[in-house]
Parts: sequence; structure tokens; C-alpha cells
Amino acid sequence: MTATATPAISLSDGTLVDAYLQVLANERGASTHTLRAYQRELRNFAAWLTQQHAGFAVGQIEHTHIRSYLATLYQRGLSKASAARALAAIRGWFKWLARSGHIEQNAASLVATPRLPKHLPRVPSIEQLNRVVDSVRDDAASWPTRDRAILELLYGCGIRNAELTALNLDDIHWANEAILVRGKGQKQRYVPIGDSASEAVRSYLTERSARLAAAGPQRPLKTPALFVSLQLRGLGKGGEARLTTRSVARIVKRIAILRGLPSDVHPHTLRHAFGTHLLEEGADLRAIQELLGHERLSTTQRYTQLTTAQLAQVYDRTHPRAK
Repeated sequence: MTATATPAISLSDGTLVDAYLQVLANERGASTHTLRAYQRELRNFAAWLTQQHAGFAVGQIEHTHIRSYLATLYQRGLSKASAARALAAIRGWFKWLARSGHIEQNAASLVATPRLPKHLPRVPSIEQLNRVVDSVRDDAASWPTRDRAILELLYGCGIRNAELTALNLDDIHWANEAILVRGKGQKQRYVPIGDSASEAVRSYLTERSARLAAAGPQRPLKTPALFVSLQLRGLGKGGEARLTTRSVARIVKRIAILRGLPSDVHPHTLRHAFGTHLLEEGADLRAIQELLGHERLSTTQRYTQLTTAQLAQVYDRTHPRAK
């Protein structure tokens, strides 16, 4: 690849990386998690290239350099999934570099994505999840009514962990029996909230109000966050006491394990279960796509693959000609 007519910019100068991250944040609404991951991957790539080729300019990068970097990641013991994430960040950056005129050709487009093994997510049965959600008590939860409401929304609405923690009080539209969910890329969607989830949320809100009132006897404390931490840390000092995704993951895992589910259960497991169980009960795939907020139907079709695999197991176990 030949360098463009624009001035050569050294890889050691992080200007182009920072500019790309600004585009992701301002124009594409990328999440903080995505920005942090892309920044890490691109800076690691730039550091490796600078070490291998001192004084290298962006316009001098060839597809062979990117392939060599991926090989280095494998040598370090990184998995194909980790290498694929690194390549995704590099590809996005190069696509922007080409569109912005910093390079003439997109070298990253010539690099194939590592072929990843297809692992279908292990999804608990309807009976298993009903047992877990219905048995949130003091022995498994520090704040049972809150944690029951968390499980009800994760499984009953199929929302992501980050979408759950971002919910505000005003996002619950009781009259329409729906919640406003802010998904990836700042996209919004309405998701129905069922009777069981509504009841759990209302019970939690009663205790939430009492805790806030007790924490500020002179003037009741307020926060827009729907789900707040047990200790209400930071509230009254400019903070919202909003529950974090990490805390939600710990809550879900603790309750699930104590109720007999595998240790690899996490909030996204409940989202997978939401889609899978809807499909098993006859829901239309495109309706499930809308509920989950998937941009592409192919993403939702993973649940079809999962259900097919489960049916194959039943066939192998029960049909006389399969034995």
C-alpha cells in the first residue's frame, strides 16, 4: 500500500486512534465498554507495530502486518475469540481511516476473521428458571424484593444487563404495561412488562421509597435510577446510587447457584432463555427480534439453532431408529 498525499502520521502519535474513538462516541453512540475495549485493542496494535517497525506511518500498514499481529496474539496464548475482537477493532479503525482520506486502501479488509467454534449457549429450562425466580429469599439475596424484580425483568423482558441498570423510574410506563429500554447505539425500544414482573417491581418500589426516606430523614433522598445499591452509596453527594452491571451479575449468579443452576449462569443467560422459551412456545422469530432489540434477524436465529439442538437430543434419546 502506498501512502496517501496527506502528511504521514506516525503510529506512536495516538491522534488518529483518539479521533476514531470520538466518532464512535459522538456519531455512533458506542457504549463506554465498547470505547474502552477499542481503545485498548488499537493502542496494543499500534504499540506492537511501533516496536516492530520504528517510525512506521499509518499509510505504510499492509495486510501482512495485521496478520503478523494476529499470529503474535496466538503465540501469547490468546483465544480465537480474543483475536477476532482485536481484528474487529482494527477493521473498524481502517474503514474510518479510508473514508477519512488518511489511507488509500483498507488493508484490514484483506484479513479474514478467525473461524470461531460455534458454541450454543446452555439455557435453563422453563421449570428451572421459574423455580429460581419464585424462590428469591433472604438466604440467597441481600435485598430480596429488589433482586426478585431484577430477575423478573431480565427473564420476563429479555433485556441486557446494561439496559437493566440504565433504567430510570420514568422508563416504566404503567398505563401501557411497557418499559422503555435504551439499547446498543442509543437505540430505544418498548418492551411489554408482564403481570409477574409488574408485581415484583411495585413491591420493590415500595421498599425503595422507604429506604430513601430513611436515609434522608430531614429531606428524602432522590435518584432517577430504578435499581439502587443496598447501601445507597454516593447518594446525596451528587451520585445516583445506581446499581452496577457487575453487582447485577453477582446477584444473578449467587441466586442461581443456590437454586441448583450451573456456575456459568449470568444475566445474559436469562436473556437467552427469554428468546429460546418464547420460540419454544410458538412466538414468531421477527417478534422475538423486536423484543430483544436485535438489528439483524441472523442474530435472533441463534435461538432457532439452539432449539433444533435440543430437539435433536430428544430424538436421539427417544426414537427407536436413532439408537
